[in-house]
Amino acid sequence: TDTGSQKDRMVAEEEWLRKWETGNIWFHKERGHPLLQKYLDVLLNGRSGLRIFFPLCGKAVEMKWLADMGHSVVGVEVSEKALKEFFVEHSLPFCEEPIPEISGAKKLQTTSGNIALYCCSIYDLSSSIVGKFDGVWDRGALVAVNPCDRQRYVSLMITLMEKNSSYLLVTVSYDPNKHKGPPFYVPESEIKSLFG
Repeated sequence: TDTGSQKDRMVAEEEWLRKWETGNIWFHKERGHPLLQKYLDVLLNGRSGLRIFFPLCGKAVEMKWLADMGHSVVGVEVSEKALKEFFVEHSLPFCEEPIPEISGAKKLQTTSGNIALYCCSIYDLSSSIVGKFDGVWDRGALVAVNPCDRQRYVSLMITLMEKNSSYLLVTVSYDPNKHKGPPFYVPESEIKSLFG
């Protein structure tokens, strides 16, 4: 499988921050993603009160939706603006605290404690900081990660998953020679080799 000219493409953290600052957030969905609604039973697998992780969460509306169902939601995002907008747009009171293990990072958490969003690079997280998760909703993270960082990303995700975790992944299929990404094209064969 050919990923075309994307193999060496790099998007710097500053570019993502600029997208949030300028409102160029075409990747944000105002309504919940239909695939999460369609496959919610796969993610939950008959369980309630799960810890669900949102990698590169932005201000995903699904975080509140799952928290309202009684799940505990944890997300990570480099843009503090995105995280604060999430709380404001859903009228959720929150508090901020530094994360001692990560220089300059913050945790923004609802006062009820059911949604905790980490403002830092995803690669600064570890299970000793955020714990492990029963489910992961990866709507746009793997396809946003620089192709050269995919193995690092997947290795981290595996360390954050409980034994019986469910991982829902959304990718996009297109000719990578016609679009430089992101979102990046990740062929199914690569997904299988990354996750094993």
